[in-house]
Amino acid sequence: MPHDNIYTQALMDHVAHPDYNYELEDATCSHEGINPSCGDDLILHVRLTPDGIIDETSWTGSGCAISQASADMMSELVEGKTIVEARDACALFTRMIRGEETNPEVLAQLEDAHCFESISRMPARVKCAELAWRTLDEMLAQASATHIEVTK
Repeated sequence: MPHDNIYTQALMDHVAHPDYNYELEDATCSHEGINPSCGDDLILHVRLTPDGIIDETSWTGSGCAISQASADMMSELVEGKTIVEARDACALFTRMIRGEETNPEVLAQLEDAHCFESISRMPARVKCAELAWRTLDEMLAQASATHIEVTK
């Protein structure tokens, strides 16, 4: 069942105490994401293992509570995943906030980020919530192509 109030305890906890808001010094790749409609701006940092597993993720930047909590939840969710698994999570999140995926059992894969389901009824906030996920997906698409070339 979707949350009627986007500002859930999980979201507020991630805003008040973000675990992943720092610059990752030895990142394999970093990518900037900007939401020009509201000014949210973040840089994602990811360190990949040689076999393409996301070893560590972090983010820096500024923006609204929704974009920052979403970035923190996403960072937590994708650590330990392969590039493909992380990109699948990005696609699932996008389908959820656009109202295309509503099955609670499927959405449970998103863990805390499932709290953003009600964003689908707030079109002006969709770009805030998806900023980190879109940025990660773009970065991993590029990293995947580079990683394949490097490991051949």
